[in-house]
Amino acid sequence: MSPLSALKPGQSATVQQVEGARPFRRRLLELGLLPGTEVRLVKVAPLGDPLELEVRGCRLSIRRTEAAAIGVDA
Repeated sequence: MSPLSALKPGQSATVQQVEGARPFRRRLLELGLLPGTEVRLVKVAPLGDPLELEVRGCRLSIRRTEAAAIGVDA
């Protein structure tokens, strides 16, 4: 298992776990980042932060530090 922040643009992976404080985890789960969900890294902003993800047909942006708290299997 590796962090979501380690993916390269265009790569897909399956969410395995979401770490962090309870309000942070709840926010990510509400956005659709549930264990077992496939996520694809669409692109990275020019300065490396934020990351644009595609989850369940929707696109969302999260910070690299937030992505580091999400464990995925490629």
